Amino acid sequence: MTTAVQPSVAEQSEAEALYRFQTETPEAVRTALGMTATRLGGGVVLSMRDDITRFWSKALGFGVTAPVTAQLVEEVCDFYRAARTPQAVFQIAPAFLPEDWPEICAREGIVQGASWAKLVGTTEGAVARADALDVLPDGISVTPLEAQHALEWGTVMMRAFGTPVEHYAEMGAATVTRPGWHPYGAWLDGELVGTGTMLVRGDTAQMFAGAVLPHARGRGGQTALLAARARTAQELGCRVLVAETGAEQPGTHNSSLHNMLRLGFEVAYERPNWTWHLEPEAS
Repeated sequence: MTTAVQPSVAEQSEAEALYRFQTETPEAVRTALGMTATRLGGGVVLSMRDDITRFWSKALGFGVTAPVTAQLVEEVCDFYRAARTPQAVFQIAPAFLPEDWPEICAREGIVQGASWAKLVGTTEGAVARADALDVLPDGISVTPLEAQHALEWGTVMMRAFGTPVEHYAEMGAATVTRPGWHPYGAWLDGELVGTGTMLVRGDTAQMFAGAVLPHARGRGGQTALLAARARTAQELGCRVLVAETGAEQPGTHNSSLHNMLRLGFEVAYERPNWTWHLEPEAS
């Protein structure tokens, strides 16, 4: 790998973005979705008890400032039990998994699921690649998002990812005016059809929520959203870009992954999702 980014940087970048995305949500939305969060062992623990997608309850960012131990995992699971969270996912970089991880999983009922690809790149490299590719999407324009489009943008984000809109759209919209976030919209014939934002922390920019509605896909909109954010990251003095997407399985194709690879991102590692379920007697 030519982009020298430590797993600690990549993991904390994602963890802080997810933590802010959820905890900065309006209180009414947090209540409706049963959202709680805490910090443990240098990582973040996010619970959304009433999330019908089972996507947003996650524990991640561990292994950077303190080791992953059986006690830490038990504390995380106890948090989820207390919150009555039906299901949660541990996302831990392979480099930070302890030798006794199989025993920890067996004790807590944690099972391995599908993997995600952790991608990293340099702003300089991504911008140079975008310039060389001359990214010109077919009929789509990409612009920084204006605040008055926040709720529409949050709605498009959730529709593009195939998730419910009620409450979830407001969660996305809340980030639009928050410090550190840089949202962009993709437009087709005056219609908002794509979203993408990034959280800037120091010299690192975390790519987040890049998606395009089905009827507007195949026109280069997602690549243009990536390029626009990379250019902004460079202007802000960021050196490193971080992103995640589903790892390809045999016989599958992930367009998001290939769009990022085209812009010079590299797969730093693949990280399994480790799923925990609330015991039936506790639910």
